[in-house]
Amino acid sequence: MGPVVVKLGSSIVADDRGDVRVDVLARICDELAELRGSGRQPVVVTSGAIARGMGVMQLPLRPRAMDELQAASAVGQGKLYQVYDELLRARGLQTAQVLLTFFDMSARTHYLNARQTLRKLLDWHVVPVINENDTTTTDEISFGDNDFLAAQVAILIAAERLVLLTDAEGLFTADPRVDPAARLVSEVTSFDQLDDLAIGHATSPLGSGGMRSKVVAAEMATAAGIPTVIAGGLREGALLAAASGEQVGTRFAAQSGRYSSFKLWLKYAKPVRGRVVVDAGAARALREGGTSLLPVGIIDVAGEFDAGDAVEVAFDGELVGKGICNYSAVELRRVRGLKSVDVRERLPRATEEAVHRDYFVLA
Repeated sequence: MGPVVVKLGSSIVADDRGDVRVDVLARICDELAELRGSGRQPVVVTSGAIARGMGVMQLPLRPRAMDELQAASAVGQGKLYQVYDELLRARGLQTAQVLLTFFDMSARTHYLNARQTLRKLLDWHVVPVINENDTTTTDEISFGDNDFLAAQVAILIAAERLVLLTDAEGLFTADPRVDPAARLVSEVTSFDQLDDLAIGHATSPLGSGGMRSKVVAAEMATAAGIPTVIAGGLREGALLAAASGEQVGTRFAAQSGRYSSFKLWLKYAKPVRGRVVVDAGAARALREGGTSLLPVGIIDVAGEFDAGDAVEVAFDGELVGKGICNYSAVELRRVRGLKSVDVRERLPRATEEAVHRDYFVLA
């Protein structure tokens, strides 16, 4: 049996005052211990550091200024981890605090180092308790209530399942707080079936996520072949049921035609630095032929980027995909629209492909 990544949202970890829901966490730790006893490898991704800091500092509302968010996280993070550590040690489990940033996921070397560390912790039968390092993050590089972080961790360690615990029972056809006719969506086999649903960004007073970020996280994980569940973390037994594949909450089936771990990293973690606009022939070749992108098919270059940066590839205003560019923006502007023989005359050391097919993923 493999790893099960369990993400706890801020509304599960803390109440509206920012006080830790010790009774809820104790029950969830019981279930984590039961998972460990069954041979699975639980990995916890937790939100709530900012909420805990707000409680300690008696802040009535979640701050908006970045320095205040970082400071609240600094106050709350250690105290939050201490709760997990004490609860899990009381159940015979060793824990390790792991703080990650968007940069750790977006830089390939850091990404692989994080994987090695997490795998070693699991080999040692240690339960990683992971959070975003909010004390150093910025509003440009954050995971959004850790839903994306949980999906990235699941992909990183090839988890057998991702469980997103929230204060809702799952994904509904509308917001059940305002629409009494809203129905629980128990199974999602294709994300196309969600097009007509009103999936919003509403959050708790202490959180930064919302159901939409959880659906995107599910899409990320299932693209890697990892079944995902959104379930109500306040309900006893929900975690065990979700981890065992029983009917609870909203279940997202693993998608067929999964990407390699590298292409999943490229698609979801590597930040985009610019945009390349291509002609119809190049767009068709990328979408249908699985070919590399050559300079001859490029008609415009936007942004400033270096060779090795990721760029969006677009045609007629629509995104085709994303890839790692072999040219800087300056170089690409010099050779766009040129055939390979002419490219070599202007840039003798340049590679033939602007974006190689092995370093490109469709949107």
